[in-house]
Amino acid sequence: MLQPQKIDALIIRHKMIENELSGTPDRETFVKLSREHAELSPVVETANNYRAQLAEVAGLEEMLEDSDAEMRSLAQAELPGAREKLEEVEKQLRTALLPKDAMDERNVVLEIRAGTGGDEASIFAGDLFRMYDRYAASLGWKVEVVASSEGTVGGFKEIIAEVRGAGAYAKLKFESGVHRVQRVPQTETQGRVHTSAATVAVLPEAEDVDIVINDVDLRIDTMRSQGAGGQHVNKTESAVRVTHIPTGIAIVVQEGRSQHANKAKAMQMLRTKLYDEERQRKDAERAANRRGQVGSGDRSERIRTYNFPQGRLTDHRINLTLYKLPDIMEGPALGEVVEALITEHQAALLAEEQA
Repeated sequence: MLQPQKIDALIIRHKMIENELSGTPDRETFVKLSREHAELSPVVETANNYRAQLAEVAGLEEMLEDSDAEMRSLAQAELPGAREKLEEVEKQLRTALLPKDAMDERNVVLEIRAGTGGDEASIFAGDLFRMYDRYAASLGWKVEVVASSEGTVGGFKEIIAEVRGAGAYAKLKFESGVHRVQRVPQTETQGRVHTSAATVAVLPEAEDVDIVINDVDLRIDTMRSQGAGGQHVNKTESAVRVTHIPTGIAIVVQEGRSQHANKAKAMQMLRTKLYDEERQRKDAERAANRRGQVGSGDRSERIRTYNFPQGRLTDHRINLTLYKLPDIMEGPALGEVVEALITEHQAALLAEEQA
């Protein structure tokens, strides 16, 4: 049985936040309270469902002692189903009460870079981007390319994009790592299977209140946009490179139509990079307590293999193998892999809580 004090405290906190939001908090407080309210609302709804179901079971158990035989018979008939539903709602509430990643509802910056394998790695990086783009579209998310470097025979040496949508980080955060592909390249005349790789990084998008950047720490350069052409690449000095001097992090944005838009986007990307570095540092400090969880964030970890001759996708972290690779590469079916990773992560957290 769940602790009623914990549920009480949660419902009280939710009500307190609503009262504070109805006042006139400053911008930073409003942002923090709004996030907490959005996080608590579904939990409180599940807690209320749990309490209602608990009361129903208690009422039916009381009816078993009723002097009326018909009432006792009715209770006996309904009690098994009510208890089963209570068990299901309790499981939902336990999952809802698990510690949340504060970034789960954030938009993300998706970075894909070709690794070992030459041209084939670039083509694979392009295939991965297409998969994520279509997966995002199936969820109603928006994808905007921020910077890209095309491969010599297709695909991308590197592509960076913003993915905007509810719960984007929650669903994509386990995609960080090395993705390996095994297939026969188009340029292979002997029909031999080659192995190539691409690296994916998923960063939660930082907001103004997350990190402060001093102007004196920045160097901003403008340059002419580079690329293979197209309507978004022009010949004006619209490309912007923002360098954060203390860390040496440099962000180049050239996809926008104006220098002003590109500078704003570069600053957003820089905040995200700096914020991600801080999160990585804190995660490393907590690594000893996260052994049982699904790996994420370590971009040197080989997480998945895409075997095209066998039509097989294998996620090595949770020993998941699916023989539906063509469907997954089309995008929407990636959701099956994503949900399996989330379920495994939640199971590990539940086991840790109960321990």
